[in-house]
Amino acid sequence: MDKQALLDNLRSEIITQAVCPELAESAQNLIMGEGNPDAQVVFIGEAPGKREDQSGRPFIGASGKFLNEMLAGINLARQDVYITNIVKYRPPDNRDPKTSEKEAFWPYLMAQLEIIKPQLVVTLGRHSLQGFLPGLQISQVHGQVISDGRYSWSILALYHPAAALYNGSLRRTLVDDFQQIETNLGG
Repeated sequence: MDKQALLDNLRSEIITQAVCPELAESAQNLIMGEGNPDAQVVFIGEAPGKREDQSGRPFIGASGKFLNEMLAGINLARQDVYITNIVKYRPPDNRDPKTSEKEAFWPYLMAQLEIIKPQLVVTLGRHSLQGFLPGLQISQVHGQVISDGRYSWSILALYHPAAALYNGSLRRTLVDDFQQIETNLGG
């Protein structure tokens, strides 16, 4: 079975297992992720927003547009990478995902990563970072590539693109930190 078929099976399993039924009930779509199942880089946010929920695709709003611009800046496109979130359904009113929701989806995220086998996992924001490296603060480790032996991939902690959109002073930091992707892929 190819990687995309395995990812599709994982999607079906989330529905069959009724993961986070309260979120599923309030959301329009299950958003597993999209991109290249053979990607060297996987981007992981916290949860889908309103536009993502409506379309069924991750990172398509203003944050997604900024992400696309940063990808172009290092000669990559969405189809070269894989983009997903920890939580696969939109939390109501765009609230932060609850710990229980992140925990419920964590095994599926890890299964996605085991299927894709990336070289680099890019955490977008504090929720994603805390999932992989609890106790670290994004303000202290952003832009750093961390390989601590727990995973077969390295982790690059970045601010979430939305943070840079709402706080202009973070924009340059995020763009500069984003260059670590190209550096760590040998580009």
